[in-house]
Amino acid sequence: MVTISGMSTHTDTLASMAVAPIGAGMMVGLGTGRAASRAIRALAARAAAEGLSVRCVATSDASAVLARSLGLHVVDFAGVERVDYIFDGADEVDEALRMLKGRGGAMTREKIVARAASRRVYLIDESKLVRRLGEKFPLPVEVLPFAMGAVQAALGRTGLRAAVREEEGGGAYVTDNGCAVLDVALGEGMEPEGVDALLNDTPGVIGHGLFLDEADEVLIENSAGSVERRTRV
Repeated sequence: MVTISGMSTHTDTLASMAVAPIGAGMMVGLGTGRAASRAIRALAARAAAEGLSVRCVATSDASAVLARSLGLHVVDFAGVERVDYIFDGADEVDEALRMLKGRGGAMTREKIVARAASRRVYLIDESKLVRRLGEKFPLPVEVLPFAMGAVQAALGRTGLRAAVREEEGGGAYVTDNGCAVLDVALGEGMEPEGVDALLNDTPGVIGHGLFLDEADEVLIENSAGSVERRTRV
């Protein structure tokens, strides 16, 4: 079930609302992408203004570099068992708060950190709301390079069309994990839970961008700058 609270029209921005619950001593997960970068900046501003002491784990090299440049203390997630709070963005969100993520290629690390977090909040603008996942963007699937051909063929046998992602200037796209990405088209009638199970059972798939129950809360910014809060209950 999803509850919807009223619009916030105060001076709080989307980013400041996302970092408001963060308290001293917390271990904070830093998402990846434009919306997450806004929140990283807002957290750094709070830390500087309030003397707020937090430790952070980053879901991408880019987020780690940004956070450290702003004075946040970033630690290696490999030594972390639990995260108190994570904020991140999303590419698509449906009415049930199921999400499609990974246009930035960080979906595997984002999901790992999200699964370790006690509270998970996602920031989007209203253009990311969709009737069904896959409506606007393909589903990113991170694949071990050794298994690329086998995975692409296996998905093809199930009717899923998968294209190898390339860099804008040409050449294969490579994630921070050193893996390739397949962008998979999700057509009408494809149930996300079924696709999720299929991908999880496919050898060579490292991770994918279906986040079906990770979102505890989604903050949605409209074109006027007001923010609506939707919460999973």
